[in-house]
Amino acid sequence: MTLSVALASIELQNPILLAAGTAAYGAELDQVMSLDLLGGLVTKAVSVAPREGAPAPRVAEFAGGMINAVGLANPGMDEVARVHLPWLAANVRKAKVLVNVVGFATEEFGQVVATLDPVGGMHGYELNLSCPNVKAGGLEFGADPAALSAAVKAARSATARPIFVKLSPTLASIETAALAALDAGADGITVINTIPGLVIDVDRRTPALGYGTGGVSGPGLLPVGVLATYKVWKATGGSAPIIGLGGVRGATDVLQYVMAGATAVGIGTAALRDPRVPEAVVAELEAWCSRHSVRALAEVRGSLRWPS
Repeated sequence: MTLSVALASIELQNPILLAAGTAAYGAELDQVMSLDLLGGLVTKAVSVAPREGAPAPRVAEFAGGMINAVGLANPGMDEVARVHLPWLAANVRKAKVLVNVVGFATEEFGQVVATLDPVGGMHGYELNLSCPNVKAGGLEFGADPAALSAAVKAARSATARPIFVKLSPTLASIETAALAALDAGADGITVINTIPGLVIDVDRRTPALGYGTGGVSGPGLLPVGVLATYKVWKATGGSAPIIGLGGVRGATDVLQYVMAGATAVGIGTAALRDPRVPEAVVAELEAWCSRHSVRALAEVRGSLRWPS
């Protein structure tokens, strides 16, 4: 039995990834978990210029999960190229690395990739197309087919490595956006990003976050992510690799994503709460496959059967 999967041209030893924003740039987790026991990690966002991000508090918990407004804080592409990618290349041997890229104009996605790609230390990229396109009045890239296509093409022109496009669950048609991304040169799709929300501190009568609103993640996001995965799987005929994420806490959650069509599955909020979760999920997956005589996860992918 093997848990290995092929994510485009990237061979993962198992399907478990650390989702963007939860793994920083790897070094921060070096003494917390064994990264090389996982399939891979997706780095914190990287933008052209450094970003201080949103005001504190940036994270708040509520009964259904977590809400955050970090504001895409990051040191910028030059520092990532100089400091973080060399560390990843030297210290992460078995887990594969995807760099999460953000931009606020279509050309910025290409700028970031062109700066990082020659340095190495990564196996591919994840483009966060949920960010606002400043030049288009703040409409997110994923909601504008022309902007989405231009952003993907800008990144594609700068690398031969696989590109995954991360889409928001609030899009009018996530299937249409996925097909447009693939047509523009993406190798696969990541679904889903967080859902916009507001948590109120009722004693102070103010938002719980310093920014006000934020992105909702955690267990309540699981059915939304599984449905988005299935929609993209169906729209693409199962031809494109999908990274599913949202609400994953255990092997059963991972298997829901895989049965809906995902090749790999990200863990975010659960890993922030307990860094032991991702490794435990790998062990749970192995045990499930053994119990069900599953020789490879490819046997399970897209195996969802609708009631007749």
